[in-house]
Amino acid sequence: MKSLKRYITTFFVGCSFLCLQAQTDSTLSAPVALPWPQNLQARLDTLMTDPLLEHTQLGLLVFDMTADSTLYSHGARQTLRPASTMKLLTAITAIDLLGGDYNFRTTLSYKGTVKDSVLVGDLYCVGGMDPLFDDDDLMVFVESVQNMGIDSIHGNLYIDTSFKEPDLLGEGWCWDDDNSQLTPLLVSRKDEFVPRFMQGLSKLGIAFDGECKAGTPPKDALMLSSRIHRFNDVLVPMMKESDNLYAESMFYHIGASMGVRPAKASHARQLIKKEIAKAGVSGVQYRIADGSGLSLYNYVTPEILVKMLVYAYRQTKINYHLFSALPIAGQDGTLKKRMLDPVVNGRVHAKTGTLSGISSLAGYASLPNGHQLAFCIINQGVMKNSDGRGFQDKLCTALVKPF
Repeated sequence: MKSLKRYITTFFVGCSFLCLQAQTDSTLSAPVALPWPQNLQARLDTLMTDPLLEHTQLGLLVFDMTADSTLYSHGARQTLRPASTMKLLTAITAIDLLGGDYNFRTTLSYKGTVKDSVLVGDLYCVGGMDPLFDDDDLMVFVESVQNMGIDSIHGNLYIDTSFKEPDLLGEGWCWDDDNSQLTPLLVSRKDEFVPRFMQGLSKLGIAFDGECKAGTPPKDALMLSSRIHRFNDVLVPMMKESDNLYAESMFYHIGASMGVRPAKASHARQLIKKEIAKAGVSGVQYRIADGSGLSLYNYVTPEILVKMLVYAYRQTKINYHLFSALPIAGQDGTLKKRMLDPVVNGRVHAKTGTLSGISSLAGYASLPNGHQLAFCIINQGVMKNSDGRGFQDKLCTALVKPF
């Protein structure tokens, strides 16, 4: 009987050991769930094996604004061409310096006397580098002349374009690109104010027998009409649709805030560099050429863009205007047809960038765990920009996908 008891005891002990060993083996072979943020970092590590990166250059930085720490970095200090993510630097500086109440203004004035429906004197139009000034605005100017009871003008039309330096293209722009000329007095994006204004006068039966010349209005000139467009009316399409003309207009208004006429690109560059320094960037080599990112001479780092995004996020005045102007993944602007998956749709607000060989994306991501991220992705040397966009979309999905 004792032998039987020993046998049964030995049998159950052996079974328990085998069960424990099997459980231990199963535990060792099963994947271990990583805690935050190591689980996210592991996801991004996997993307670093993407075949695209075997023959292209990547600059990447992901910063957790909630935890105030860097989540992931890959070539974050490389100097790369930002393409249209350059507009982030322009927008952040403009919001900070000019403010959301800033206006873009174009004016028409005159000096002379009106007698028997005849203006004996001159008209003056002052261009304010307003990219929204269009044919409707121009007709308001023409009608303001008619409303004075004028049917004939014996004098000249003076055009004042002293707002900015005379260069019509940005530094480092390709001569064969189809871009608007950077003159302070465009009508519907074209340098045709004089002929269209004359056509408008003729249409209303107002005779003009003078000349069209360059000149500034005298101090005692009287205002006829002023056309104003608000800051956000320029900022939103500049960011949502990546409008280069709007960005260059904003760039020169930054320069004009120095109070010097004509405003120069060099003035705007100085002020953007000061803004970058305010964001905590120092000891980093970079170059700013224009406000839109079209120039071949722009070179920044992902670190610069992310630090500017973090600075903007933490400044209530800047964040209020910037965040709502950024394209939203799967919903509007240049991200309307990207990241349509419900996992990422609406969770990424970011500025896109595209040039030959360059694809970039920089902005903010909202995570399911409540963390807010600032990120920058620059793919350089891509032969197909769609490859860069595809990589960025996968990376953003990895950022916001629940664990």
